[in-house]
This record gives sequence, C-alpha cells and structure tokens, in this order.
Amino acid sequence: MKLIIHGGFFSESSTNQETKRAKQDALARIVTLGHQYLRSHTALETVVYTVSLLEDDELFNAGIGSQIQSDGKVRLSASLMDGKTEKFSGVINIEDVKNPIQVAQHLMPFDDRVLSGGGAQDFARKNGFGYFNPITSQRQSEYEAKLNQLNNKGTVGCVALDADGNIAAATSTGGKGFEIPCRVSDSATVAGNFANGYAGISCTGVGEDIVSNALAAKIVTRVGDGFSLKDACEKSFKELSKIDGFAGVVGIAHNGEIYHLDSHPYMVWASFDVNLQVFS
Repeated sequence: MKLIIHGGFFSESSTNQETKRAKQDALARIVTLGHQYLRSHTALETVVYTVSLLEDDELFNAGIGSQIQSDGKVRLSASLMDGKTEKFSGVINIEDVKNPIQVAQHLMPFDDRVLSGGGAQDFARKNGFGYFNPITSQRQSEYEAKLNQLNNKGTVGCVALDADGNIAAATSTGGKGFEIPCRVSDSATVAGNFANGYAGISCTGVGEDIVSNALAAKIVTRVGDGFSLKDACEKSFKELSKIDGFAGVVGIAHNGEIYHLDSHPYMVWASFDVNLQVFS
C-alpha cells in the first residue's frame, strides 16, 4: 500500500519560508491520514478522501482558498480516474461547492461523467452538494490588489496503490488566478490526471503546457509499454522541455515504484510507503 500527494508549486523567496514550512507540515499530516485510510479502503476511495483533505486546507490552491478568476469568481475543476476500471470522471469550472473531487466521484457511475459550468453545479445541487463559498479573506485581498504570484501555479493531487494492487489518481485545482473566465485547466483532463492498471499520475503546473504535452496519459502509457516510472517521467519531461513547459508530477506504478519530478523548483509533495517522506 503506497500513497503520494502534491500541493503544487510555491515561490522560493525569503518571504515565503513560513508558507513553505506550513505546506510541508500540512502535507505530512494529510499523507499520514491518507495512508491510514488506505489500509481499510480502496485506492479510488483513498484518493478522493485525501484530495478532499487537501481541498479543505486553505494553504493549497484547490477547494477553499482557490484562486479567483478575472471576473471575481472562483471556478473549480477536479477529476478522478480508477486504474482498475479505466473510468474517468470530472467537473470543470464548477462554482460554489466545497469539494469538487467528491462531485467527480459521484459522477463515476453515470454515462456522462465529465460536466462543466452550470451543468456541473446543477448536478451537484441535485445530488446533495450544498452551497459553499470557497473564497478566503487572503484570496480576496490578493484579488483586490491584483496580485499574480509565482505560487499561483498549483493544484493538489493524489495517487494511491491499494492492498489489492489497484491504482487510482485524483487531482483538483482552483485555477491560476486572474485568468479569462471559464478557462479550462489540465486537472479535469487525461493530460493532468490519468491511471490504469500500470500506473497513475497527478500533475501540477501550467495547465496549457501539461495539455500540450498530454503529460499524465503519456507517462502512464509509457509505463504500460515497458518503461519504468522514472524513465517514463524523464522521457516525457524531456519532450516537455522543448516547449519550456512548467510542470510537476507524482506517480505510482503497479510494481510499487513511486516517483516525482518537476521541471522548475519547487513542487511540494509527500509520500507514505513504509515511512513518511515530505520534500520540496
């Protein structure tokens, strides 16, 4: 049983060290809780649980504390993929919900499993997801000051390998901040979140770069073709470098290999195998 999570990127400035430490501490707590949950739950259930914890922590750009788009609204995207069934579900630019990853989970049994905008919100309301305003006072003050910091390049994500050898991946984001309203990120696409029987990948970074490189699906496909997870990631990031792409990934392969890679420092991440690891 293995688990790896990420909390997006942050700016490595001297004024940012307190935030860096807070994120590391939060990741350590959340990955530990997630691994405990994994002991009695499936990979699919675990990634939803763990990403929900990340969405509920305002340190991260997902769920509460998400970035605000240029029209003053928060729109959230999240997706889920079950490596066992190879089913993918997600919501794109959903508003006024607390945990978009849970809405994505609720969509999994439906034929129409990726919804956007008002349709996603209507589905959420009809299925018991109440109104929630994810804007924090910090995000509001940033928006009003028209800040656009380097640490806006972020999402949260989780990949899990359960006791039965099944893999699942989940990713959630609040966007990059000040973007054109309804801009679509990578997080609810197979470029940013992908899993099958061979591996699972969750991405963070600049969504347009990740989509251009089809990053998550490409890495997982290469593992299925016989690459190690490390080699699949490194080859895919060499291709990403041709467009000067900005991305980070966390992943787990079916043989238990855990790997992470980023094109630019510093992605914050944590894993739990036999022991806890928290790095950036």
